[in-house]
Amino acid sequence: MNNPNPIKVILWTLRRKENDVVNLYDYLAGVMQASTGGNFLNFGYWEENTSSPLEAQENLCRMAGKMAELDKTEFVLDVGSGFSEPSFLWKKDYPGIEITCININKNQLVEANKNQKSYKINPVNSTATKIPIASSTHDRIIALESAQHFKPLDDFISESNRILKKEGIMVIAIPILTRPSKVGIMQTGILQFTWSSEHYSLDIIKETIQEHDLEIMEIKMIGSKVYVPLADYYIKNRINLREKILDRYPSYVESILFKSMMKMKQAANDKIIEYALIKCKK
Repeated sequence: MNNPNPIKVILWTLRRKENDVVNLYDYLAGVMQASTGGNFLNFGYWEENTSSPLEAQENLCRMAGKMAELDKTEFVLDVGSGFSEPSFLWKKDYPGIEITCININKNQLVEANKNQKSYKINPVNSTATKIPIASSTHDRIIALESAQHFKPLDDFISESNRILKKEGIMVIAIPILTRPSKVGIMQTGILQFTWSSEHYSLDIIKETIQEHDLEIMEIKMIGSKVYVPLADYYIKNRINLREKILDRYPSYVESILFKSMMKMKQAANDKIIEYALIKCKK
């Protein structure tokens, strides 16, 4: 995507309609690619020996895959699949699975199709709230850092329940707000511009899952190993990362990103934001 007028970027952020979010994340995906050197679009999970954002992103994908028990299944639905890099990693780790990638962003699906090599996936250009997949056909559904974009979340959970086979498992990896009713622009600041999606609380997600008769099996809160180490990495390596970003974006984008990282770190330390891995079963 060409660099749009800054006013257009602001309008995408403020309106937050489905097409606005698609356009914004289509535009900002390159920031993640330039910063990490890869096509994963998630915050990552930082262990003590993690040395790069790309490694952290792979860690998070493998955590989600392990939680979803991909070693015991066949048909997997990756909803909000981005450039399908998580699916390629899962196919590499679990060669016996068949993955269908659902993405409303057609450009990303086209790019994924170019990059899939031997890791064949089935791309479907669709919204996550009305999925053109037959009922009771999939053993696993994974929404890896994508469900915060689904609006309404209730429709996605309903569709997941419909598509899952009996005893099927759904895993959601999602950034959340811990005190959404008390949190606004003054608390999260510029973070709002890089999290231009729905700001769900854990309670809302749990209630929505349970309303559709899915059993919550496990919840992991991993925010301490997501936000702060990512921000620290960016701050420490800003000069090098800024150079890479400025090859593709105007300087104001990097400036917003840097300030967002600082605000994200503060919000995480203040326990305003968290990151949840949720596993449930039909």
